[in-house]
Amino acid sequence: VLSHSITMLMLSLVLIFAASTTLAASFQATALTSLQSVRHRSQPSRLVNPKLLFSTMNDPSDINIKPESPRHAHCDLPGDPSLILTTNVDLGDAKGDILKQLSALVAASTGKPESYVAVCITDNASMVFGGSDAPLALGCVYSLGAINMANNGKIQSGVTDALESYGVSENRIYINFFDMPRECVGWNRATFAG
Repeated sequence: VLSHSITMLMLSLVLIFAASTTLAASFQATALTSLQSVRHRSQPSRLVNPKLLFSTMNDPSDINIKPESPRHAHCDLPGDPSLILTTNVDLGDAKGDILKQLSALVAASTGKPESYVAVCITDNASMVFGGSDAPLALGCVYSLGAINMANNGKIQSGVTDALESYGVSENRIYINFFDMPRECVGWNRATFAG
């Protein structure tokens, strides 16, 4: 009976150890994922060494934070709002004026300097929307921040206003908005993250 009790006790300890190891591994994976998804936009970048972060579960002082290489000058720039718009209508000689109108719109809507705004329009494209080639437009806006419901709505409305006189109705314009991580936007031989 005593040896059976000892065996049961040892089995229980093994199961508790296995469960705590699985829980610790799950905690480590969740914590590392959370740490890696954090972006530091206004503070100097810091690099967390994931191998040393949880090298001992019992000693929280073992967290090792090392600074990255010096921050590149682009890290503090406002970023790259850009609008890429494709339509199947002919914008004719007004295309240059529409480009400038939309550049000012993106700057005003995002609150970013127009000197960083880029706009590209391709007209006369072969396109369909809902199976019809009636006048339509598709667009993408990319920005480092400033992507939110209010700003997106201003851009959507302004693009609609610009294309309305060309027969593009408001229900035939799709624009996708993307809030870009700084490391995913390149300019001047570097990214905005450095």
